[in-house]
Amino acid sequence: MSAADDKISTPISKQTLDATSAAPASGPSSASAATPDSAVSKSKNQEKNEAKRKAKMEKFLAKQAAMQASAGNSSSTGAKKDKKKAKEAQPDVAAATAAAATTAAPAVVTPKGEKKDMSQPMASAYDPIAVESSWYDWWEKQGFFDPKTEANGDISPKGKFVISTPPPNVTGKLHIGHALFIAIQDSLVRWNRMRGLTTLFVPGSDHAGISTQVVVEKQLYKQNLTRHDLGREAFVDKVWEWKEEYGRSIMDQIRLLGASYDWSRERFTLDHVLSRATFETFVRLYDDGIIYRSSRLVNWCHKLNTTLSNLEVQKLEIPGRTLMSVPGYPANEKFEFGVLVHFAYKVENSDERIVVATTRIETMLGDTAIAVHPDDERYKHLHGKFVTHPFVDRRIPIIADAEGVDMQFGTGAVKITPAHDPNDYQMGKRHNLEFINLLNEDGTYNENAGPYAGVLRFHVRKQIVEDLKAKGLYVDTTENPMTVPICEKSKDIIEPMMKPQWWVKCKDLAEPAIQAVRDGRLDITPQASEKEWFHWLENIQDWCVSRQLWWGHRIPAYFVRISGQENDPNDDSFWVVGRTQDEARQRAADKFPGVEFELEQDPDVLDTWFSSGLWPFAVMGWPENTEDYKKYYPTTLLETGWDILFFWVARMVMLGMYLTGEVPFSKVFCHAMVRDAHGRKMSKSLGNVIDPVDVVNGITLPELFAKLESGNLDPREVAKAKAGQKEDFPNGIPQCGSDALRFALCAYTSAGRDVNLNILRVDGYRKFCNKLWNATRFALMKLGDDFVPATEAVLTGKESLAERWILHRLNVAVRDVNSALSEMNFMAATTSVHSFWLYELCDVYIEYIKPITEPEARNSALQTLYTCLDQGLKLLHPFMPYVTEELWQRLPRRASESSPSISLTAFPEPRDDYENPQAVTDFELVTSIAKSGRSLTASYNVLSKSTFYISNANDAIFAFTSAQADGIATLIKGCQTITALKPGEAVPAGCAVVSVNEEVSMHLLVRGRVNIDQEVGNLEKKIAKTVKLKDALLTKTNIANYEQTVPADVREANSTKLSNYDAEVEALQTAIKTFLTLKGSE
Repeated sequence: MSAADDKISTPISKQTLDATSAAPASGPSSASAATPDSAVSKSKNQEKNEAKRKAKMEKFLAKQAAMQASAGNSSSTGAKKDKKKAKEAQPDVAAATAAAATTAAPAVVTPKGEKKDMSQPMASAYDPIAVESSWYDWWEKQGFFDPKTEANGDISPKGKFVISTPPPNVTGKLHIGHALFIAIQDSLVRWNRMRGLTTLFVPGSDHAGISTQVVVEKQLYKQNLTRHDLGREAFVDKVWEWKEEYGRSIMDQIRLLGASYDWSRERFTLDHVLSRATFETFVRLYDDGIIYRSSRLVNWCHKLNTTLSNLEVQKLEIPGRTLMSVPGYPANEKFEFGVLVHFAYKVENSDERIVVATTRIETMLGDTAIAVHPDDERYKHLHGKFVTHPFVDRRIPIIADAEGVDMQFGTGAVKITPAHDPNDYQMGKRHNLEFINLLNEDGTYNENAGPYAGVLRFHVRKQIVEDLKAKGLYVDTTENPMTVPICEKSKDIIEPMMKPQWWVKCKDLAEPAIQAVRDGRLDITPQASEKEWFHWLENIQDWCVSRQLWWGHRIPAYFVRISGQENDPNDDSFWVVGRTQDEARQRAADKFPGVEFELEQDPDVLDTWFSSGLWPFAVMGWPENTEDYKKYYPTTLLETGWDILFFWVARMVMLGMYLTGEVPFSKVFCHAMVRDAHGRKMSKSLGNVIDPVDVVNGITLPELFAKLESGNLDPREVAKAKAGQKEDFPNGIPQCGSDALRFALCAYTSAGRDVNLNILRVDGYRKFCNKLWNATRFALMKLGDDFVPATEAVLTGKESLAERWILHRLNVAVRDVNSALSEMNFMAATTSVHSFWLYELCDVYIEYIKPITEPEARNSALQTLYTCLDQGLKLLHPFMPYVTEELWQRLPRRASESSPSISLTAFPEPRDDYENPQAVTDFELVTSIAKSGRSLTASYNVLSKSTFYISNANDAIFAFTSAQADGIATLIKGCQTITALKPGEAVPAGCAVVSVNEEVSMHLLVRGRVNIDQEVGNLEKKIAKTVKLKDALLTKTNIANYEQTVPADVREANSTKLSNYDAEVEALQTAIKTFLTLKGSE
């Protein structure tokens, strides 16, 4: 064998393939994707990251110098390092940085948008940052993500797959929920693109009315300015400036994760296309009587000074008396919730009193009735009479209402505040009561509150109790479990109050959306979400779409102020709408002919979810009948979190069906909520929020701390968050890369509602990438520079058993992945492809073919190896786009393969000729023999230069094991020789044996290799140690009243430990018997 052949045949063991470098940082070896010209335009974040990487590399070089200086002392520290290994489960970011420099390939600069040079040698280990650089710019520049149609522009005969992605907020940074939906959606898009469907993945972002306005107002506040100081137009311009400067960052982060969007179709909910669709929708719905203006109860947030929909209000359940802080008040001031305050009203012209109770005593200033049940004998004599209000000049009627009063609850009398309570509002409508609004928009009480005017609402709450006591009207206060409405964004206590707003009638819109699910036109997964769909839509309320903001789509409605008249803005007859102001003016002229008037546009903007509800068809150009609209609408799939099923999904279906006549997508898949490794909801104050960019690039613990300190958390929360980060990420977050993160998120995704994300698992998939890297690198060495793959991956009929087996296993993986993705079972899909690569291709087949030297057999084995690499990388590509592209580009090409990128190749499909169950059965015997051999070496501690004999019951099995002996040897670490014995041939003396099946036994030569007495002594020491542990635990469990005093979970754990101790002793005693039997045979 020549030196070159010897190099190609260098063994690479399973351990070699498993050996992974810690996640390397991007140093000089990590080629930048930017050209010298583009470097000038790098963002500040990029410059910061480069500075960090440079600093890391300098630290690494310093460490290397120190390590070389102390190399002579390294042996003395080895034992200490071994003791530390068990404590180092969390990857060390500093170690990862050091590993990068020792494994990196030569630095190569790839001009932005150009294809990476694959002629350079492969790095000795996987570096995610180096591997993931440059590819995305090339994909995008080449137009690989554009929808591929037929020559005449028609959709592919195989069909279409279209997703208009849920638009992330323009204010945001990428969070782990975004990473999850990108991983899921892009896996499906890439899979369908490779299957030959016309695919379209539409990107975009949402203007996020409240969130964006709050961000910019906070910036102004730091300059001692408010939006009112600037004025509306200047403020909106300021927000647009902010959006242009910072709004692109999230799109750059999305590119980092490899989402294969068609960026030429990117949309923004405030761009001209979406704005036109929004105004068109408002006008159409108004003309059809679905949108109307009405003064009704709204959810008012004083902190944000805007109304909110019911879906934007959180329900905080409290069990009883609770003291709470409220935004807008001093942090140390607490207010009482979860109590009923009982007080009395005096009956007019009488000595009688009626006692009522309320959880919001301050609202009694707006009471306009006392309601009793008409059948309640206690109050029949008071029907139609009045009580007097103690603080304002008001007579309050006593009314009878059977629908709203439970005479068994409390005193059977109920105070009614129609302008500040949803239930009282309905009773006020039934009885034509007066609606008295108490609140100003800033949370103070107005002139209707009499002596309390100008006082903050919760200060009124405290004061009014004292004033009732002074008047002798206070009765008592009792605990009362209740629900407190909380603003999702500001955490303010929501106040129901009357305001004239624009509303959407939803009942008639909801019916078709319900029916679409019932008749199967719309499929919602998982099943639990479908049940919630019916419950919510069947009980839907009208939707308030007015928001008191400046950033957003200004409502295209205008009040017509007629010259010389005092027109009331609350009179709906003086309002007109229009897609443009000119259209509104014409409508007003038609409505009020021959008079002079001025138009005053409603100052409010539309709820962000109103424009978002048009997303799947508006992004295609609706209301115009564009080519995109005709080809790609309805879309295929809506994948999103179950938590916005009603915020967004239901509204898209309702509006889409009404405006287009089509269900906007045929399937809704609700992914899980991502929690931390302990199952806790991610929260900044807990320090467990995971930034996907940190997972991709890696971050040290001090850098995590610095991000906390630069945020807006309270100093006390920062300390708490740091403690959480130190516990969860003691060594920081390792550099895992986008591929590992994507794969992990898909592997977690099942039909459940929660994903408990453990960074160690993501890092495990980075190591899997390293194994792919090493396996492909080794395979390329085996193939050699002169290897030419067959034109087609067809069988020759001369394939060995191992080849037939691995091709069958490949076929199983192909079938399983396709089936799982069609069912959106991402956990099953990732498990199947992971198992094929790790446990079948790498652990078995690559090892098995090492000793093959006969030219024809070797070429056949390599052709099969190439097929597995080629198909295996394609199977992985939807989940891991970067590493699969890099490795596939290094493979030689079949003559029949013309695709420039793996992303455009044909996705593997099951093949009948690869199906070979008999090969699986036969090869299972091979792996069983090897497994038995490994068991013997472990049992007898013969871990190197081991000698095996296989005894065979008949000639057929002898012929089989003889032919497979060399391959079996490669699957047993440390095996030096293996010999198949003819039927009846004696096994050499001094062998340990294990039966594989009734026809085959595996023998390990141990005579002269094992000190039996020493091994027995070691086992007896282990037994003694285990018995001691068991006795100590028994002492604890034999205490008096053990069953009554020790918690059930502790007793169960102790019982499990005792059982484990017994099993361990039994196993050790069996091992001793085995050694003694072997000694007797000598």
